[in-house]
Amino acid sequence: MTQPSRPPFRAALSNRMMQMTLGALALLAVGGTALALQAGSVPVGDKAAIEKIVHDYILEHPEIIPQAIEKLQAKRLSGTIQENRKAIETPYAGAWEGAPDSDVTLVEFFDYACGYCRASLPDLAKLVSEDRKLKIVYRELPILSDESSDAAKVSLLAAEKGRYMAYHKALYAAGHVTRDSILAAAAEAGIGKAEAEAAMASSKYDAEIQSNIALAQKLQANGTPTFVVGDQVLNGAVGYQALKDGVAAVRGK
Repeated sequence: MTQPSRPPFRAALSNRMMQMTLGALALLAVGGTALALQAGSVPVGDKAAIEKIVHDYILEHPEIIPQAIEKLQAKRLSGTIQENRKAIETPYAGAWEGAPDSDVTLVEFFDYACGYCRASLPDLAKLVSEDRKLKIVYRELPILSDESSDAAKVSLLAAEKGRYMAYHKALYAAGHVTRDSILAAAAEAGIGKAEAEAAMASSKYDAEIQSNIALAQKLQANGTPTFVVGDQVLNGAVGYQALKDGVAAVRGK
């Protein structure tokens, strides 16, 4: 069975962090240069004097480096989300729950073998039950095991058949993801064994899974779950309140 390739999230994240650090330092240098010239403390063109001012300031205020990196990262992510919003927020068939006429869409990239994704399930259930204008879109990101990929394929089949949430909840309730638990969850959702096995063996859903992986990499996801709401990316099992605050922030704009 052909499995979708799994991205080297940690290596990719390290490279991005290095790029952001260099970018942040460049911004600090530009900002320091502008301030020095405006203040008239160094003559225009005195590169050595400007570099010393920037160097000394960074050493005296090292806290500005992570602040600059965080700001730069948020700005870049916001741009990435805006460029890819349709692909991020448009569900695969019925892989969503909540309001069809929603004013806010919350997206979760998840893996059925991820314990933190399972732990987030009650938070999402609470949000969608309380908020009648919220839509939650689920994007399969099977990066943890071969069984993750099998589970994702059957999940996408369930989305096509209008039985997504029944399968989604049944598989999470089963605990450990195995071939048997996948088939049992499919049966509970009204999907026959032969049909589920055919989905697992098929390459039909590979394009959707690869698309989700590519989107997750663009969003600098370093694992599952990863949530997207508005222009914000939330990594990990951030909890009910953080998700609710993210939805409120979108409405506040």
